[in-house]
Amino acid sequence: MKKAGILMPVSSLPSRTGVGELGKETYRFIELLKENGVKIWQILPLNPVGYGNSPYQPYSSCAGDELYISLDALCEEGLLEELPPSFREMEKTVDYDAVRAFKEPYLREAFRNFSEKEWLQEEEYQEFASQEWVYEYGVFRALKAANGGVCWNEWKQEDKDWPKKRTELSAEIELEAQYQMFLQYLFYRQWMQVKTAANESGIEIMGDVPFYVGVDSVDVWAGKDNFLLDTDGRPIFIAGVPPDYFSATGQRWGNPIYDWDYMKEKDYQFWVDRIGYSSRLFDIIRIDHFRAFDTFWKIPASCPTAVEGEWIEAPGYEVIDTLKAKIKGLNLVAEDLGDLRPEVLELKDHYQLKGMKVLVFSIETGGKYAYDSFHDVENMIIYTGTHDNDTLMEWYEGLTTAAKRKVRQFLKREGYKLGSVHDRLVAYALDCKAEYAILPMADILGLGKEGHMNTPGTVGSPNWEWRMPGFEEAEKMLKRYRGLIENR
Repeated sequence: MKKAGILMPVSSLPSRTGVGELGKETYRFIELLKENGVKIWQILPLNPVGYGNSPYQPYSSCAGDELYISLDALCEEGLLEELPPSFREMEKTVDYDAVRAFKEPYLREAFRNFSEKEWLQEEEYQEFASQEWVYEYGVFRALKAANGGVCWNEWKQEDKDWPKKRTELSAEIELEAQYQMFLQYLFYRQWMQVKTAANESGIEIMGDVPFYVGVDSVDVWAGKDNFLLDTDGRPIFIAGVPPDYFSATGQRWGNPIYDWDYMKEKDYQFWVDRIGYSSRLFDIIRIDHFRAFDTFWKIPASCPTAVEGEWIEAPGYEVIDTLKAKIKGLNLVAEDLGDLRPEVLELKDHYQLKGMKVLVFSIETGGKYAYDSFHDVENMIIYTGTHDNDTLMEWYEGLTTAAKRKVRQFLKREGYKLGSVHDRLVAYALDCKAEYAILPMADILGLGKEGHMNTPGTVGSPNWEWRMPGFEEAEKMLKRYRGLIENR
């Protein structure tokens, strides 16, 4: 069945507190999708962002960022005595540090009220808190704060070794750990309510799971044996990709490389736990950098760029076989972009996973005529763009005058003769034979550079900061494309 979807990070949604959150505005967004026939809502990772505010360098694979907790909902539940004031409500960018500082006192107030009312003893909370990752994450965040916020491999030795030795924590550290566990409970409960509302509206949630985890994460701290680390806990090799379209020196991500031999001995339990938990949160799981299940770029940690490295084969078939055997109803799709060897596509096709086509990459303008270089197939997802490239109109406006003319002539030859270039490109994508057509909200809105989400190979502002302050324009544009969306 053909479906249309919208790529919209939770962080980019409107709210009263300067960042998208799991409150009434998110439910309004779901209603907006339902009203216009959208069947898939794709998001970016929801995990607690670390270095550079990147959701692909999180503190945990399972935890959710407390940034997204709705303060209004806490007030309605009686965990806050008064409704917090608005903060950066109409801003078009997210100031992560400012929003965290604004929300923190209210979240701690909610924890005090939660503790005083003895809700900590409620069965629902106890069941959630009994998951092993929850307490480990709470302790990780508490010890991180106690060690000045530095990466765990720079902590004092006792704290580095806590996952194996489980030494007794001070009362202060234990209280902070309980606070972090409480935040995770709030996040999980609010997110699952959002997911239920989406599913009841006929909308599936597509979550994004990065292939790698961040070095400064509970995943690495509590599971050191799963990674190639030195005795101090520092990566011996790191992940990335060699020189490509985005960077002449490659992309040096800094994530630690997996110890696949050890993981095999443990029957890939790390992956089962990680993907298994994600399958509770999402209906569809998009594996970012899927090609690393086939081959991954292994960079010596001492190298300042990603130029030096080697391709190493990974046990992709074994891992995916194990995931499918142990996780009921697992629904994976593959981010298979970039310069790939044939074996990557063979791996994807072996499991009949949907791959990706990105319109701004597939329309070639270098010859006499523009043409679509990517052959359409049904078992595929077409995107106008992703979070990692120019918006549709940013791409078009960046073309030469001659290339723009070729694009317009191409659309005319394909039967798209009326409307703006933006309208015709959107229509072309939605008419593609691919089973899923997913458009970033910035492309629905027709935004240029101001809607650009991330530039690979760069760190910090303005990456990950784009935000839609209100729904007015989104309502208008989705209504405009409703016929195309519903007719997929």
